[in-house]
Amino acid sequence: MRLKILHVIVVVVALVALPVLGLAQGGLVQLGEGIYAYADVGGEDPNNVFAANVGVVVGEDGVLVVDTLTSAEEAEVLLADIRGVTDKPILYVVNTHYHLDHALGNNVFAREGAVIIGHARCREALLASGEEQLANPEMMGLPPDFWANTIIEAPTLAFEQELVIDLGGRTATAKYLGWPSHSAGSVVVVLEQESVIFTGDILFTDFHPFLGEGDLEGWAKTLDAIAAMDMEHIVPGHGPLSTNQDLMDMKAYLAEFDAMATELAASMDDPEQITAAMLEKLPQRSLGDFIVGFNIMMRYAPPGEGEYVH
Repeated sequence: MRLKILHVIVVVVALVALPVLGLAQGGLVQLGEGIYAYADVGGEDPNNVFAANVGVVVGEDGVLVVDTLTSAEEAEVLLADIRGVTDKPILYVVNTHYHLDHALGNNVFAREGAVIIGHARCREALLASGEEQLANPEMMGLPPDFWANTIIEAPTLAFEQELVIDLGGRTATAKYLGWPSHSAGSVVVVLEQESVIFTGDILFTDFHPFLGEGDLEGWAKTLDAIAAMDMEHIVPGHGPLSTNQDLMDMKAYLAEFDAMATELAASMDDPEQITAAMLEKLPQRSLGDFIVGFNIMMRYAPPGEGEYVH
């Protein structure tokens, strides 16, 4: 396979959205010519248990997939949907970060010959934690056989700052925007000419965000940097197609959550009580209530009061 990387900086391993064009195949929504996404999946899709979004970009030479869902089984459904819109080879996958609902379907696309790409810290984290995740499906409320056909495939091409990929007549840029945010190695994928950005979990819209290991100061700066790009189509990691206002709402949510949780944790010892109080006061979101509890256990609960395997 010919790898067409136009520009790599520090490679360490070899808005109101425009009207969508409608459902293209399965759950894929067409954003423009050759650009598709799962977006606003909702909470009841058995083929996407954590309602994660993905991106699909088709060039003259082949396909880029942005994130691969939670398991090989889910990734097979995604692959079938992609095959419903193009038979071109899948050349690349970019993991926006290492979390299970965005990277544990990688092996299906590696089997297809795709090069798996991610930030260096995404690669490191997936190698360090991936097998533990597969061994503990019950920690996420999943059935014991959920990962029966799933194999950890970490990025084989990792970068530190920026990587530009030529798909033939179309380029996509994976960018680390300068700060740790949702995770230490979270990146975005930008199609500058088409004014499209896939943010991964740097942005959750109408969905309570997971911030258990986030860097809140860096996250706020990252959201500002995305807003400054003024993209026409913003595809979040979870939730509907978004706008710059959603980026600012996310920034405000993070600050509000941190202040509220810090105050409540100073007067309450029980993580469940803190969580219940948070859900009463936080801005309402259609999905993700369960994530608030994970956030409390990981960041604010007294030591030993809760644990979460990620």
